[in-house]
Order: sequence, then structure tokens, then C-alpha cells
Amino acid sequence: MQVILLERVAKLGQMGDVVDVKPGFARNYLLLQGKALTASDANIKAFEGQKAQLEARNLETRQEAQALGDKLNGQQFVVIRSASDGGSLYGSVTTRDAAEAATAEGFSVDRKQVIIKTPIKELGIHEVHVNLHPEVEAVIELNVARSPEEAELQAAGKSIQELAAEEEAAAEFEISELFDDIGAAGMDEYGDDREQPRADASEGDDEDK
Repeated sequence: MQVILLERVAKLGQMGDVVDVKPGFARNYLLLQGKALTASDANIKAFEGQKAQLEARNLETRQEAQALGDKLNGQQFVVIRSASDGGSLYGSVTTRDAAEAATAEGFSVDRKQVIIKTPIKELGIHEVHVNLHPEVEAVIELNVARSPEEAELQAAGKSIQELAAEEEAAAEFEISELFDDIGAAGMDEYGDDREQPRADASEGDDEDK
């Protein structure tokens, strides 16, 4: 099926290009989202008449998207989720979660603009792409943690594995200290009861001679 693009579409073409696409992709995405028209003679003629207006509108929206992208790019947003001790999430972080986290911080982001290339199913900091315009993309980070305190530690560069190792080491140290204290207390309690050397043993032997 041939369509004429009304804006740039990644991996497909630029505004005004006539391209061949699968009918389902055309109907369910390109035509539905207003990104293209069927490439009939009437639509191609209509596009040529509106091309200047479409280009001007595209430039305006691109400039607006670029301004937002400059502010959004590189931002990190915290997403609090339950997870196992090993860091595996009970579920996964979705595009909706990313959009809501960014919006909560004052950025206008729609879930449809968010691209999560690899499913987020672990605690940690994950890179996510935000498609603000066909020609503008921003990259943000999602700091997925079990608590705000854990998120702060992860933001400082510590992984969940390092945090777990530190907690385990601290617990082992506390146990070791506890046993040392118990051992020291036992030494103090029984130290005075130790059998003392018999100082008069040699004296008794001398008397018997």
C-alpha cells in the first residue's frame, strides 16, 4: 500500500515521500496518527497545495520539541518499586511509569513518546528514550529503587549488588562485635576464680627433709 508522509517517520522517509508500507501498518498507525495519507492522485495534489503550511507547522513544533528536549535530556527520575533482595522487580517498569515520573517533575511527556528498548525488570539506573518529535529525541534515566534512600545511593554510583554486600558485611561485623563483647564479659567474670599457684609447696618439702 502506498502512502504519502505528512511528517518524517523514522526508518521510513521524510515529509512528502511516497512510500510502500503494509496495509495494517498504514491503517493502524500512519493514517490513524495523522502521519500520512493514502497516495491517491487527489491526496498528492492536496499535499502539494498544503506543503508550505505543513513545513512551517513542522518547523514550529520541532523548535518547541527541541526546547523541551534540551531541558529533558540527561534528567534522572526516581521510580519506586518492590523487588527481591537480589534486585528483581515484582513486575516491570512501563512507558506509563516513565511518563508519570517525568510529568511529576514538571515535564510534559506522554507515554506514547517513551521508548523502552529493553524491558526494565531489575533495580538500578536505566536509560530510556523519549521521542518528542520525528526529528527530536531526548535520553533520560530511570532510577528504579525500593526507597528514596536507596535511590540516592544508586544515584551516587552504588549498584544494588554493592549495597547488598555492604549490608551483609555490616551485619557480619555487628555479629562479630557481639561475640567479642560476650567473650570479654566471660573473661572478666571468671578471671578471678582461676587456680593460683601454690606458693607454699616448696616450703612444705623443705620442712619434711
